[in-house]
Amino acid sequence: MATYAVNPDAVAHIRRLVESRQYVLDSDWGEVQPDAAAQNAYLERHSWDEYAAWHLGLTEGASDGTKARCAFVVGEFRRVHRSGLVACVYRAMEWRHKDVELAAHELLQVLDRVSG
Repeated sequence: MATYAVNPDAVAHIRRLVESRQYVLDSDWGEVQPDAAAQNAYLERHSWDEYAAWHLGLTEGASDGTKARCAFVVGEFRRVHRSGLVACVYRAMEWRHKDVELAAHELLQVLDRVSG
């Protein structure tokens, strides 16, 4: 099973987006989660660092500058989705990636405070 480290740049990026109210509170994550085509389109216009900033986890052992390096996406490359954070918490919890789970949970708490 892959192991993941928390991506501190993503945590900071997501927090900034939440604090500037760039979020969606009610969405179906299965419908809005970026698919391969959306990821490729984003990468055509943005750097790998910008792409990684949407992913709370970094796959240990995977090379930088690859999709395999980035895990636990929480937005569709414009806004953070509450449903994406919830999915991240549950997926990380299910597979016992505690650090990613806690980072996503904390961001979810921030979003809930900001959205009031």
